[in-house]
Amino acid sequence: MIQQTVEKLRDMRLTGFIDALHEQQESVQYQKLDFDERFGLIVDKEYLIRQNRRLKRSITKARLKQQASIEDVDFDTPRKLKRAEFLELAGGSWIANHHNLVIIGPTGIGKSFLACSLADKACKLGFQARYYRANAIISELLLAKADGSYPKLIAQLAKIQLLIIDEWLRDPLNHLQAREILDVLDDRYRKASTIFCSQLPVKQWYDRIEEPTIADAILDRIVHDSHRIELEGPSMRKKTSLIKQNNASLRSD
Repeated sequence: MIQQTVEKLRDMRLTGFIDALHEQQESVQYQKLDFDERFGLIVDKEYLIRQNRRLKRSITKARLKQQASIEDVDFDTPRKLKRAEFLELAGGSWIANHHNLVIIGPTGIGKSFLACSLADKACKLGFQARYYRANAIISELLLAKADGSYPKLIAQLAKIQLLIIDEWLRDPLNHLQAREILDVLDDRYRKASTIFCSQLPVKQWYDRIEEPTIADAILDRIVHDSHRIELEGPSMRKKTSLIKQNNASLRSD
């Protein structure tokens, strides 16, 4: 009878039920619980497995540049990263309210890592996230226009609750590129959140966009509803240099 039940559960892909059922069969401790308690534990096991699968799929779809979590963020290295403000952002209310986030700082300061750690936490909170370099999202948009898949892509981008655009304005935007970015931002305006990671302060953004009218429109959709993290200091890559770590290890030996 148990085997028949297990086979039916397997057909329904209820692997959590199966695992919990086996656990309860193998331990006499469960015999001391009533039916409702035992069944509740079985349901909890299935629920946890499904949640873990959902989270794994969500993080995979996000295509984050690097594995990063809030727990791994370095608040000790001086770079003007305020712990309380960052942890408040990690709570995700700004995403629920469709605000944006601008992370500014020199190369190597950890902008991408901070963005990816917030995206990782967003996935754990149930939001859908996606990482892009600026040149990659522009290339994908232009290619989609050429092959006819543009309506599908633009609709997908509009639904992403947290979009990361890294290396924002590292390269100036010509008229065509700026037009594509504006369309994306227009569809997402006050409906979804975007993180912009840039080496350039906001006051220099306007001059990096070729068409003044489009530059006005892009900045208007970003700056008014954006939180800001402005970082300063030396490259974090210097601190994590493999050569430096190896030399330190040799000296300690």
